[in-house]
Amino acid sequence: MPFNVWVLTLAQAFAMSAAPMMMLLGGIIGVELAPTPILATLPIASMVVGVAISILPVTLLMRMFGRKKVFIGGSVLAGVAGLVAAYAAQEHNFELFCLSGILLGAAGAIIQQYRFAAMESVVPELGAKATSRVLLGGLVAAFLGPELAVLGGELIETPYVGAFLFLTMVSLLAGVTLCFYREDRNALSQASTETLGDMRPLSSILNQEQIWVAIAGAMIGFAMMSFVMTATPLHMHHIEHHSLADTKWVIQSHIIAMYLPSLFTGYLVAKLGVSKMMLTGLLAYLVTIVTALMGNDVLNYWAALVLLGLGWNLLFVGGTVLLPRCYRANERFKVQAFNDTLVFGSQAIASLSAGWVIHQLGWQVLLIICIPFIGIQLILMAWWKFNQSKLLSVKVSE
Repeated sequence: MPFNVWVLTLAQAFAMSAAPMMMLLGGIIGVELAPTPILATLPIASMVVGVAISILPVTLLMRMFGRKKVFIGGSVLAGVAGLVAAYAAQEHNFELFCLSGILLGAAGAIIQQYRFAAMESVVPELGAKATSRVLLGGLVAAFLGPELAVLGGELIETPYVGAFLFLTMVSLLAGVTLCFYREDRNALSQASTETLGDMRPLSSILNQEQIWVAIAGAMIGFAMMSFVMTATPLHMHHIEHHSLADTKWVIQSHIIAMYLPSLFTGYLVAKLGVSKMMLTGLLAYLVTIVTALMGNDVLNYWAALVLLGLGWNLLFVGGTVLLPRCYRANERFKVQAFNDTLVFGSQAIASLSAGWVIHQLGWQVLLIICIPFIGIQLILMAWWKFNQSKLLSVKVSE
């Protein structure tokens, strides 16, 4: 793999450590600081909202200044978010804690561009492997983030302040790593030499079945993962009264399951194809729901969240690999911005609603709500395959 892919993988390991720290602590601290339990997951949801509202500005900045400067700026922003969160925890300020989530989400919108930068660093045939390699950095983050959260939880007299200072530290380490990233000037100059006449309108690009399979796969993958994962620590620790150590283990296992499959998803794309891999991801999501409905023991949570992480990886990598097949080089920022706005917008809605659903409707209803979305993705994939076979039969007859 090219040098850039290794740099992005290491940066991902540091930068993504911030997300599991907020996932683990956001709802727990939220219960203590929020004016009402319904708002307990708002800090986590704020992080996702920060991603959603930052996608368009981030892609615009990358088009203007290139990826490297924005990547490093995102690391600095995440470091600032950690300081704001530490101060909010120290002062017991819920609004400021939510603001730190938004800032962290804005930095997360930049991190989400690592996968596209990796794909642009290799030939198209290696795109799936490059994406999987970068996502492997999240495997390190799955260990590092929760461990730093627990280690820093009691480091300073006020609980969890030290954890967010660790968040700042790993974010700045990501920025240092990204200083070694080599800007792909050839891709930028190639895109800039294309005439506007070669750039299709977005409506024309969206008139393809496979682009909706790609977008919806990532949307449903992220939304369901966020919906269930956001509610899990709250339900485990505050409703079912499982220990923080058990809750940490479940969330940590979930994040490992999100990224460990990246060791072989590139191989699966090459051998099975994108559609079969995404179908496997949908099956993992269905088994997640069944497993979680079977009981509230720690092992039920653990198995369900591991399957949830596996399903996310297969759907997200599948959607990411399929998307570039639908656009030209000079259309990449436009289509990537549209894709990520929908993906992280849906994740924001899922995160925002998780706290309300878990308190008003309960854990079982929250799980059942996920089932229709699995059906939607199956319908889209069937529509894509039907039109593919129809087009193939027309070509054969000609």
